[in-house]
Amino acid sequence: MKQVKSLLIAALLFVGMSQTVAAQAKVAHINVSDLMSAMPEMKAANAQLEKLGKTYDTEYNTMVEEFRTKIKKYDAEASTVTDAVNDTRQTEVQEMRGRIEQYQQTASKELQAKQEEIFKPIIEKARKSIQKVAKAKGFQYVLDSSIGSGVLLADGPDLLVDVKKDLGF
Repeated sequence: MKQVKSLLIAALLFVGMSQTVAAQAKVAHINVSDLMSAMPEMKAANAQLEKLGKTYDTEYNTMVEEFRTKIKKYDAEASTVTDAVNDTRQTEVQEMRGRIEQYQQTASKELQAKQEEIFKPIIEKARKSIQKVAKAKGFQYVLDSSIGSGVLLADGPDLLVDVKKDLGF
């Protein structure tokens, strides 16, 4: 009778332990920032965005230089022209300043929209590869271990090398 009780208790403990082990989720991590910066597509995208940004900067700098030149000219001539001309020039300068500010805002919005457009397929490709590798290795959760992502300890399996292999680099 004592042996049956001991055997029953041991069986219950064994079943309880196996359920606890089965209930634990398999978790891995990957530094998505490192992955994205290593992707060749990202390097090409950054080069494209940098080129576009330089185009906007060049145009902006041209507008600002033209603005400064006009202000210098108008300041130098202010005492030799009538008040009506000075008022007209002041209005012209204010309008020019407004156009420059509008251009800067528009350029910033366009650059941001272009960045989203370019990065979206790259991010999607990385996400699909992470999911593929995680499923192949039997992980239920993958945490982003990039700095500032909220992961305080990333001591488990790291999928970065496997995802890079999957992506072909």
